[in-house]
Amino acid sequence: MIRTIAAALALSFALPAQAADWRPLDPENTLVIETSKGIVVVEMRPDFAPKAVERVKLLAREGVYDGLQFHRVIEHFVDQTGNPNNKDGGVSQHPDLPPEFTFRLKSGAPAKVVVNASDSLAGFVGSAPFEAASDLEARRDAAIGRRAWGAYCPGVAGMGRQAGEGTANSEIFFMRAASRRLDRSYTVWGRAVVGLDVIRAVAVGEPPANPDVMRKVRVAADLPAAERPKIEVMGEHGAAFAALVDKVRRERGADFSICDIEVPTRPIP
Repeated sequence: MIRTIAAALALSFALPAQAADWRPLDPENTLVIETSKGIVVVEMRPDFAPKAVERVKLLAREGVYDGLQFHRVIEHFVDQTGNPNNKDGGVSQHPDLPPEFTFRLKSGAPAKVVVNASDSLAGFVGSAPFEAASDLEARRDAAIGRRAWGAYCPGVAGMGRQAGEGTANSEIFFMRAASRRLDRSYTVWGRAVVGLDVIRAVAVGEPPANPDVMRKVRVAADLPAAERPKIEVMGEHGAAFAALVDKVRRERGADFSICDIEVPTRPIP
């Protein structure tokens, strides 16, 4: 039997020993997915991909995602779902979407940079990891903003597509592990802040012999207040997040990557 949202969330966080800066999720940009393995809560990023987020919310509100299988699941890679025919190539009644592989970080944008190398920088906007053009390149693009793109780290949500870059429609996928070769080739629209364990527990196969399903997919804003996820996400600009990054950087040494950072959550006190 599936865990309730409250039970799933209660098992998903470890409360830090000391106080830190925390922020609430925006209900209008939070997706709650009840799967046959448990609950996944996704923080959507319209600042990365406004059309993709709009489409995911539309399909959730139309009930298109309810009951769909995870039809292609590859260990250490992705969970694919969202096709109305439960296999690759299925689409919704809506037109295909243009690619949103990159976005622009304007001056003063609320991005937290954790790596600033000579050739690029990397960090977080909310819980979502990104990479971006170097400071030198950004100066050339000052009028339109620094070119940036979502990083395909564990828990990141992307839009599936066919061979053509402008063929994203309804298919979505969730990363079981990092695969940065997908960067700038598939649209990033969010990241799971709860349920990475669920994503990794989904039955594997192409297709799986006994596929797991998305039983219900809802925008948190559409749920009664009592049923919305009662969690906070660690703010990427706070002292606690900086300490977390420093800890992981020391542990990983020269191999440190933004994909080593899983942004913590906690129940709302």
